[in-house]
Amino acid sequence: MSKRASFASKAVASPYIVWAALFIIAPLLFVVYYSFTNASGDFTLVYIQTLPKYLPTFLRSIWFGIVATVICLIIAFPLAYIISQKSDKAQRTFVLLVMLPMWMSFLIRTYSWIALLQDTGIINSFLGKIGIHPVHMINTGGAVILGMVYNFLPYMILPIYSVMAKLDFSMVEACQDLGGNTFNVIKRCIIPMSLPGVVSGITMVFVPSVSTFYISQKLGGGSFDLIGDVIERQFQQSYNYNLGASLSLVLMVLIVISMAIMNHFSEGEGEMVI
Repeated sequence: MSKRASFASKAVASPYIVWAALFIIAPLLFVVYYSFTNASGDFTLVYIQTLPKYLPTFLRSIWFGIVATVICLIIAFPLAYIISQKSDKAQRTFVLLVMLPMWMSFLIRTYSWIALLQDTGIINSFLGKIGIHPVHMINTGGAVILGMVYNFLPYMILPIYSVMAKLDFSMVEACQDLGGNTFNVIKRCIIPMSLPGVVSGITMVFVPSVSTFYISQKLGGGSFDLIGDVIERQFQQSYNYNLGASLSLVLMVLIVISMAIMNHFSEGEGEMVI
């Protein structure tokens, strides 16, 4: 019976194994191969050695990703908590509203911010009507970060909400009965128990923020190159697949490191601190 169960489990898992081999492992192997070869297919370290000159771009991408992730966390955590305290019907409505922008094209969502932020856009037109001097917002670092926050905020809200909705709030009441004020209840009870959702949300926001390219092109006007922009140009304009693969390899390593750090901090997650 155990052999049959083992065979059945392997049979069920086999489609995923094939899918992972074709669309995860194989592309990664191609990236590694192109990173250490030239156009003729010969082994070389030339492209790896040219990576230090892109260090400022990597640092800018990481910095923008961190800022966008922190802003998303500051907005998402209280919002997810408020939603989790509502009735079941209200929760479904709020979750639907959070997910609604994601049903539209990523490109359309980003492009719509141009009409809002440009010097003659909707926001500045409104400011002019009430006597406030127009503010230059488009083609700035703030506009790029705003685009990241807007597009990736649902990826922070939903994981945190999914955890908070399942919390045992009798533990919160116990913290209050023990004399904990609002700040202590949040710090010692709600945050530790919500940590799995927070870790998932940070990972889901930081990774696409670091690797994005369309947001920086449209809202940054090409003045704030991120590493995703450089990689996209190598593949789409310069056709330098080897350098693009080398940059992609470094980006993958950075993402793996960030995920490892998040997993390290999430050890013992879900435990209250007394």
